[in-house]
Amino acid sequence: MPHLDREIPLDAIRQARARIEGCAVRTPLVRFSADDPAREIWLKLENLQPVGSFKIRGAASAMRALPVSELRHGVSTASAGNMAQGVAWMARRLGVPSTIVVPEGAPAAKLDAIHRLGGKTITVPFAEWWQTMVDRGRPGLPGRFIHPVADPEVIAGNGTIGLEILEDLPDVDAILVPFGGGGLSSGIASAVRALKPEAKVYGCEPETAAPLHASLPAGKPTEIDRKPSFVDGCGGRAMLPEMWPLVRSLLAGAIAPSIAEIAAAVRLIAERNKVIAEGAGAVALAAALGPHAPAGKLVCIVSGGCIDPAKLAVILGGGVP
Repeated sequence: MPHLDREIPLDAIRQARARIEGCAVRTPLVRFSADDPAREIWLKLENLQPVGSFKIRGAASAMRALPVSELRHGVSTASAGNMAQGVAWMARRLGVPSTIVVPEGAPAAKLDAIHRLGGKTITVPFAEWWQTMVDRGRPGLPGRFIHPVADPEVIAGNGTIGLEILEDLPDVDAILVPFGGGGLSSGIASAVRALKPEAKVYGCEPETAAPLHASLPAGKPTEIDRKPSFVDGCGGRAMLPEMWPLVRSLLAGAIAPSIAEIAAAVRLIAERNKVIAEGAGAVALAAALGPHAPAGKLVCIVSGGCIDPAKLAVILGGGVP
């Protein structure tokens, strides 16, 4: 288990930036037309990455940090879809096989993308999928396991987003980040703490799957009754134990918008910015538009855009899948 009780060093994040060059792209930071004069909202469009999400940053950082000898049998990970695509994309680029453990009910659009990139999938019940992450692998799983969250090199790769935000918007007041396992938010917060500690970073998760929202006030990792929804790329039933010290020390708080608010945010991003976001990709904007968001200049991480067309059609029609 990695040592994750303090922020990722700034030098490690800068080294990750060099490793991911040529794989991840520098995504744009665009203004969102908000109705509240107390908040100036910007969107960091990670859905425009080659695999449709920020996960390419962590996958490229971790896999390029490994010696060739550790990749000879390929790589594996556990993912509902986005990290799977990042790992499969990088594995194809490096010429090695990839195997992905996915939970039952994973979106067809994400599974199709994994297979298109050459990844092999193993589908298991949600509890077994979660245990694969906790155990950092499973019996018979081939290749080097790339943890989707609790890997310092993955987190450092995610932290490169923080570097870009601070370069493009130096006077940012707060950054709102989708929260699944904590790898994205803690990476960004590590960079922000090193370069602009007065800026705050908040974790955002759907209210139906919000263990961070429950854990922070309790002062300890708290398991909740997770209710599945179309927001499949963030939220969960519990905190990963090894991530708790890092997350608790770095994040200013948690915001948990409703599923209806997240669907509305998907629709607003499409209408106002002509950009497609998945549920997890819109959760930060949903939080920024709600009553619990801080005032000032806010950056919302649009973490991904991998959404089933049928679900998107329901949302654009004014409904909730």
